[in-house]
Formats: sequence, structure tokens, C-alpha cells
Amino acid sequence: MKDSIGVIGGMGPLASQLFYKMVIEHTHAQKDQDHINMIILSDASMPDRTEAILSGHYDEPYHQLLEDVRLLESCGCKAIGITCNTSHFFVDMIKDKINIPIIHMIRETAADISRLCPGELIGIMATDGTIKTELYQKALKEQGLRVFTPSEDIQKEVMYQIYDRIKNGQSYDAASWCRIETEYRKAGCGKVVLACTELSVIKADEGLGDWYVDPMEILARRVIEFAGREYIMR
Repeated sequence: MKDSIGVIGGMGPLASQLFYKMVIEHTHAQKDQDHINMIILSDASMPDRTEAILSGHYDEPYHQLLEDVRLLESCGCKAIGITCNTSHFFVDMIKDKINIPIIHMIRETAADISRLCPGELIGIMATDGTIKTELYQKALKEQGLRVFTPSEDIQKEVMYQIYDRIKNGQSYDAASWCRIETEYRKAGCGKVVLACTELSVIKADEGLGDWYVDPMEILARRVIEFAGREYIMR
């Protein structure tokens, strides 16, 4: 399929369908043929990335992600997006093993935020694995931004929202979310990055405002632009 963009999803599946919807809704198109050719690989069997990072046993997700990107390259994709934030821990390990670019959701997000609110304090809401690897902390600091991560108790509530609610097929817990948001607001965060795709689902379902930055929205824009299409606001 000519000039396709490859997308690795399935981590989790709800976030993958949301990402495809974002791309469709934000592409300036008047007919089917104006949309982007995409090959979406929903690899729901990918081992848990946070568990692998925290245990130090990287081999299974690393090799499976490498197999996925090579498959998309072999299908003729001209670039790849990955809709899982934590998986970007492995991106630097595999990017030189293929001959097409991986659109780096975390770096693109940090660059966007730096243009919106230079020098501000930015909160990170993510899995334990993403927090531990400092994926967002490093990217944001490289853009001259200050970083806030939550207390241990609030981090547990974030993980509860991700694993016990959204990944478990349930809606978010509003009372818990209120406690989470309160800590970030009291810290003085100018923006909060929803650095897990399950949190992107919460933003979409609950209509959360622009104080929350969704990296999947930014990745959708970069995919549209990379494909040479016009991005439109909705």
C-alpha cells in the first residue's frame, strides 16, 4: 500500500481505536481517498512494558517491538508511530535497526509544550515504568521546562486509574481523579502531560480541558503532517 504510515497499537486496544479516530477527524478530507493510508498493527500480546522495566527483564518486549517495526517496514510503510508512551523506552534501542523513521511521541510532545509555555512547571501523569525511566522528565528538561512528578500515594492512584479502571474495561474513578488533580494543581503545574494512553482515553471520554496535554493528539498531528496532509482543528 503506497506511502503508508505504520502504527503499533494494542497497548491498550481502546487507546489504539481512539488514535485512529483522532487521525481521521483531524485530516482535511472531502472523500475517502483524501485520508491517510495506514497499517495499524494492534499487538495486544505485547508483554507489559512497565513490568519489564521495573523487573529489568527487557528481552521479550524489546524483541517483539523490533519484530513489529520490521514487519511494518517490510509492508512498505514510510514511517512508524507507536501509541504507547512506555514503549518509547525501547525506541532508542531499535530505531537504528530499521531504515524508516519512528515518529517519537515523547520528544514531539516536549517540543510542543515548550512552545506553548516555555519555562513552566509541567506535571507528568504516567505509569510507574514511564516515571522510573524518566522518559518525559529528560525530554521536558531538554526543552528548558521544569518537571513535577506526584507523591507515592498519588502515583498509586494514577496506576489504579490506568490498570484497575481503563485497562480493566471500566470508566475512570471520578473521586480518585479529583484527588490526583488536586495535587498537580497545588504544585502549580502549568500543564499536565497524560503520559499513558489509558489516560488519553479518560481525557476523551470526560472532555478534560487543555490543561491536560495528550501526547496521542500530538502524535496524530505529526502523522498527518508526515503523510503530507493538512491537519485541521476540531
